[in-house]
Amino acid sequence: MTIAATAPQPQRKYGLDLTKPVLYGVAAILLVLIVLPMSWLFYYALSDGKGGVTLTNFTRLFTDPTFLDPLMTTFIISTSAAIICCLVAAPMGWLVARTDLPFAGVIRALVTASFVTPPFLGAIAWEVLAAPNSGLLNKAFRAVTGADQDVHLFNIYSLYGLIFVISCYTFPYVFTLVANSLDRTPGELEDASSILGGGRWYTARRVTIPLVMPALLAGALVAFLQAMTLFGSPAILALPAGFHTMTTKIWSLFQYPPKPELAAAASLPLLILTVFLLRAEHMILGRRGYSVVGGKYGAPRLIPLHGLRWAAFGICIAVLMLPVFLPYAALLNAAFSPVATTFLTWQNATMHNIYFVIFELSAASLALKNTVILGGATATIGTIIAVVIAYVTARQAVKGWRVLGFLATAPIAIPGIVLGVGLFLSYTRPPFVLYGTLWILLIAFVTIALPSAYQQLQAAFRTIHPELEDASRILGATRLRSLWEIIAPLLRTGVIATWCFIFVGVMRELSAAIILFTSETKVISVLIYDLNESGDLGAIAVIGIGMLIITFSVVFAVNRIPGFGNVRFRS
Repeated sequence: MTIAATAPQPQRKYGLDLTKPVLYGVAAILLVLIVLPMSWLFYYALSDGKGGVTLTNFTRLFTDPTFLDPLMTTFIISTSAAIICCLVAAPMGWLVARTDLPFAGVIRALVTASFVTPPFLGAIAWEVLAAPNSGLLNKAFRAVTGADQDVHLFNIYSLYGLIFVISCYTFPYVFTLVANSLDRTPGELEDASSILGGGRWYTARRVTIPLVMPALLAGALVAFLQAMTLFGSPAILALPAGFHTMTTKIWSLFQYPPKPELAAAASLPLLILTVFLLRAEHMILGRRGYSVVGGKYGAPRLIPLHGLRWAAFGICIAVLMLPVFLPYAALLNAAFSPVATTFLTWQNATMHNIYFVIFELSAASLALKNTVILGGATATIGTIIAVVIAYVTARQAVKGWRVLGFLATAPIAIPGIVLGVGLFLSYTRPPFVLYGTLWILLIAFVTIALPSAYQQLQAAFRTIHPELEDASRILGATRLRSLWEIIAPLLRTGVIATWCFIFVGVMRELSAAIILFTSETKVISVLIYDLNESGDLGAIAVIGIGMLIITFSVVFAVNRIPGFGNVRFRS
């Protein structure tokens, strides 16, 4: 029997292949987003303001007490916050992940609530609670003890108060890393130690702690980094107390008369230290000596707490009262009270603050409009760019794909305040004069959002086998057509989640926006900061509660997407 050979079918072509132009266009966009502002930052840092090159700016930075004091203060705050976060979050992570703690899922959810609360909003809530004269907690203390009006229990306008507030909204980073590490630790390792005669504390010291130590150290570095680069909390609490951190000092250099050269020089130490810390975190998490080698393994065995179960649960709830319950209660109290620092009762409850924000505060409608426009545009553009770059790096589609991956993750090493300085220096002169428009804020927000969007979508690409795309390519489709018609539908849930989280991130962003906004380009976060400057805490509470409702609605909606549970924000 003769079998006739089947002639190969000609491949069908679908028009002009624009794959490479599009991919190289995305690369050019990345260069503009990242390289251009950083180039101007270095240029100004070395400039004498007259076109010459000088190191005077750096000399002044490291010799002038007005700069040295913020440097030392930032180091003290960051170190203290990192230590406090480790001391609080590591035991909580162990209780949630490795013991029979009641309602462990509720504890995780409450930690997520503190995770997604904007730190500047938390700082304002603690103003309402712990201002020395008008704070609700101090008022309650004086009412209970009969102390004089000038006596206070807490003073949030102090170095200790700032460290406390920053720690409240930084410890979730350490908690998440430690808890996730403990979740992944095989129970068989601890069982083996017990079988060989190791006691519970010996096993913890020789097995569990070494396995979780990289995550704890990485969490400490992340906490240090977050505390070092925050602007909102220091601006709200440190400036009234009469001291600066590096972020507030950089911001002050743009007040009249502006000193852009000094601002650029002051930004570089933050940038360099951020790169160093992120590199150290990567090296710690990548240490092979702490890797778990093997195939499938069982879930870790939960340690019974016996009579201490509810005491441990109470301690966790007491800790979470500081970043969640007390601040949220303060915001609700301020929103419906005639005076933010007056205790809310049935008799004095009012809707005036809500009416004021909706119908009388004209800046609120403009800020909301700008935020919605920027949020939608940033989420759409950022998601598209992240999809393309994640595809290129996952499939190694073009030469130089590693460079694209590096550029996509590079903004994670640029603190928001530093990026704001770089963009201000880049776009306040021809040929691209964008300062005073929403375009400069859009560039800043896309740059800030890109690393987390890229990493999330790159992980999603790894779950899709390339053979699906290869089949489309064999039939003549271009890479772009395969990406649009084959890959994109399979990535639908990840793309939707990425879009939503970028949108929420725009609402929370303050560090870069505070450098780049004008009266016509205010966003919600800047409006809240301005209202705090004028002391309108009731309006802030209304706007802040609205932000939290939107944020939690998005988190809840995304976690309801099938196959996309347990989503968490990244900073």
